[in-house]
Amino acid sequence: MAHSHSEAHGSLGSYVAGFILAVLLTAGAFGIVMHGTLAPNTMMVVLAVLAFVQVVVHLVFFLHLNTSSEQGWNVLSLAYTVLAAAFLIFGTIWVMHNVGMNMMSR
Repeated sequence: MAHSHSEAHGSLGSYVAGFILAVLLTAGAFGIVMHGTLAPNTMMVVLAVLAFVQVVVHLVFFLHLNTSSEQGWNVLSLAYTVLAAAFLIFGTIWVMHNVGMNMMSR
């Protein structure tokens, strides 16, 4: 099945929209940190949400990841990468927490 060039790559409009969204999300995160009006815990949650949205923007607008059947292997590799990163991050937090707890008790 032959695909046209426009199906494989995004249009100029989609690249511009992705760029504008990425800049707005980055500026929003920068503004939240610079103004410092939010409580630290609230700020961390808002920054995490903005970071997640920015990852989705990059995946959709720049890496052209979607739910079509042709993207099956790409979605599977992305899911594996997310799972591996989650194991790495949460495993590190778990180990460091246990080390901290064991060092404090002595």
